Amino acid sequence: MRLAGLPQLGNEDSRSRYFPSRVTGGCLERRTCGEAPGSAATRWTGGRGVAEGRGLGGEPDRSGWTGLGPLRIVALIIAVGLTWIVVSILLGGPGSGFPRIQQLFISPDNSATPEPRARKYKCGLPQPCPEEHLAFRMVSGAANVIGPKICLEDRMLMSSVKDNVGRGLNIALVNGVSGELIEARAFDMWAGDVNDLLKFIRPLHEGTLVFVASYDDPATKMNEETRKLFSDLGSKNVKDLAFRDSWVFVGAKGVQNKSPFEQHVKNSKHTNKYEGWPEALEMGGCIPRRTVAG
Repeated sequence: MRLAGLPQLGNEDSRSRYFPSRVTGGCLERRTCGEAPGSAATRWTGGRGVAEGRGLGGEPDRSGWTGLGPLRIVALIIAVGLTWIVVSILLGGPGSGFPRIQQLFISPDNSATPEPRARKYKCGLPQPCPEEHLAFRMVSGAANVIGPKICLEDRMLMSSVKDNVGRGLNIALVNGVSGELIEARAFDMWAGDVNDLLKFIRPLHEGTLVFVASYDDPATKMNEETRKLFSDLGSKNVKDLAFRDSWVFVGAKGVQNKSPFEQHVKNSKHTNKYEGWPEALEMGGCIPRRTVAG
């Protein structure tokens, strides 16, 4: 039986056209290739199965490869390495600078939850104040360079930005019931008149809160009457206040005990943080509203 379109395998020429007769010495020979064994048409380069010069069918080889030389191997390794680096960056691997790209490929359930920032409350306090309390924070001046700050209920009463602070004692008077500012002034205790300070604090009404922050020198012009008035407001350190000390204090007219809101650092060349001045003081807390308004 003869199949149309297919050569008969009954003769030697037909078989040799489609099947190699033998492989010798690394050369693939075909009886119909018309070339001598080992010629350019049938030789295998380096035993890698890449034809050199001509293809297996006698056609010119258009692959462009004559073997994998050392330079090609190095180039392949570099290409693989660069590909790995790019993939690692895009997928947010260790040391990646693009974690947001990684989030595109991660389900929300598996993504890490960032730690929440510490919440700040009124005047930057770490915790809220209870009901019927006033939140405050104050900082004394640093040497004679940085002015003091007094904050109450998230409102800045005195600061360098408000341009209402100065050398000496910085004092803010506040209504102890409503928390409203009554008046704020700075008194120069180095070259000023102490009588101005006395006129300011003598006529205080019952329930008035007094916030005091020092700047540079709080005590050179301070006399005995001044110290007694502050002591009556609840200060326990005013009697020892001296030249260039740091002092912050919150008192009130009519208190029976000493105030818990007071800090004092002595000016000492052995412990001073700045040349000629001690460190600045910071104090914050919650003050109960007064029951008697002035």
